[in-house]
Amino acid sequence: MAVVEARVPEEEQRLQPPSWLLMLAEPRALFEFNSSLLLSPLLMQAPRGDGHPVLALPGFLASDLSMAPMRRYLKELGYEAHAWNMGRNLGGVYSKRRALRELLTSIYESAGRKVSVVGWSLGGVYARDLALQAPDMVRSVITLGSPFANDIRATNATRLYELVSGEGVDDVPGLREAIAGDLPVPATSIYSRTDGIVNWRTSLLRPSATAENIEVHLASHLGIGVNPAALWAVADRLAQGEGEFRHFDRSGPFAIAYAPPENAQS
Repeated sequence: MAVVEARVPEEEQRLQPPSWLLMLAEPRALFEFNSSLLLSPLLMQAPRGDGHPVLALPGFLASDLSMAPMRRYLKELGYEAHAWNMGRNLGGVYSKRRALRELLTSIYESAGRKVSVVGWSLGGVYARDLALQAPDMVRSVITLGSPFANDIRATNATRLYELVSGEGVDDVPGLREAIAGDLPVPATSIYSRTDGIVNWRTSLLRPSATAENIEVHLASHLGIGVNPAALWAVADRLAQGEGEFRHFDRSGPFAIAYAPPENAQS
């Protein structure tokens, strides 16, 4: 008797955006920001690096104001923190490639050093693309709640992104796959399973000797860039020497906020 193989319809295999309950819980971002203010003395005990330039890229519909707390924190730690100075991020992975490459080049030539790029949400997608375009100018990439892997349409902002930016997520064949793949520079993805905008599985990179995922418990999408545990992780990652990479040590003062690394693929 012939064996009939059960097939799951393609639409049922696709990842789904976060639930409405998670989305409605996003206002807790204010609590994350206030926690960072209260814990600022502890955050200032983070490892200090060599003061190299760091470019901070905001998320979709956000501006440099959203990254101001992180830039201020990094400046206090001695880094040369740069805003993107392009106003509100209205999207356009493809249309903004040239302008971002020129901005990166300007910072690199001015500082005479490679630039680390930290991107929140869509800003992290830009950051990964920059590393592919100019690995000779990018020192490392850190993303926060960024949808770059698996089914990147599994967000509660995809339709709005396509409407506002005028771009589809697959407009340039091969680029999405390249951004989702391994980078030629050290890469860290910081994410949360309680993200109410982006399905956390779209933020998972393939772990390797120079790439890692860091899960922050209970962080929101709108607050992960000001979450104290996420800020500590960013500072720790930036403190690594150029050309060096060690996986994140979760035994620091915010240890309780991080999931074990083996949880990333479950």
